[in-house]
Amino acid sequence: MAPLRTLAALAFSVGAVSGFAPSTPSTLRNTVAPVRSETNLNVFNDAMAEWEAEYPQFAKWGWGPSVHAEKWNGRHAMFGWVLICATAYAKGHNLIPDADVPLDLKEWGTLATISGKNTITHERAIILIANVHAFMVGLAATICPAPFSDPLLLDPNQGAAYERAVNTKPYGVIPEMKTGLTEEAEIMNGRMAMMGLITVISTSFLTGKPILDVVNEWVGGLYY
Repeated sequence: MAPLRTLAALAFSVGAVSGFAPSTPSTLRNTVAPVRSETNLNVFNDAMAEWEAEYPQFAKWGWGPSVHAEKWNGRHAMFGWVLICATAYAKGHNLIPDADVPLDLKEWGTLATISGKNTITHERAIILIANVHAFMVGLAATICPAPFSDPLLLDPNQGAAYERAVNTKPYGVIPEMKTGLTEEAEIMNGRMAMMGLITVISTSFLTGKPILDVVNEWVGGLYY
């Protein structure tokens, strides 16, 4: 059963691979124009135009409704699913020591408290640190982006890269299905990851079950 659980965990992680792929070389971007879906609503275009008109100081950095923001939101959602699946796998295989044991208040102080003197468990502490790590990675992508990746915030001083990003057209409601490490695949994976997070959080709230238990039920108890 352990190999099956491993394969299931890997299968859930595949969808997030494209979120951390290098950006497409500028030469390829300039020569191959992505084909957008014919199914397109004007709602997103209107929202982008209104936001840019009302808040130009934010729009120039890629904030607000934009293709750039959608891409990065999708990447964070995909990373979130990788973390959720990895945590469920670790929980099912007892890889987190004393997962359900609360942190010692005398040792950790108020940093580990929820309310009053109640502290978070070891499992939640590890998940929290992983999220802090993801936040710091995003912060590093903003302050000092790598030359092979997209920056989190757009910089008007980037020249051609900035113009290409701000002039990217929306992909429509249903982008063209292009497999592999393509922008269309990344957008679709990101949208499915975001919708998945909304669904699992809503299910957890309505049923009163932890998110990991909900995900484990969805995969037929493969994790634990």
